[in-house]
Amino acid sequence: MHELPVTQSILDIVLKHARMNRVRRVHAINLAIGEMSDLEDEWIQKYFDYISKGTLAQGARLVIERIPVVFRCNACGRESGVETGRMKDFTCPGCGGKELTLVSGREYYIRDMEAE
Repeated sequence: MHELPVTQSILDIVLKHARMNRVRRVHAINLAIGEMSDLEDEWIQKYFDYISKGTLAQGARLVIERIPVVFRCNACGRESGVETGRMKDFTCPGCGGKELTLVSGREYYIRDMEAE
């Protein structure tokens, strides 16, 4: 259910920028969502379809790119990708360090939109 407020924010931002740029119709919205996010693509689209009815974004498709989880080792600086299921015991493959900083994987944002 937390997809609804996120999807509402996406729609609000898209409509604001569409009005500022005198867009007549939004065809697609390109989103970047981190792998660690528990946002479900299917539900984001379903909520978007519902809340965008009657707007210039009605019928727009959401194109979602998943951003991989990447950590930076605080000891050696190496950046490494990791699957979400392996994060619990993850150590730096370069030096074995356990002090890591998250570089990517939790974000979500609008990359751009296709409109006329």
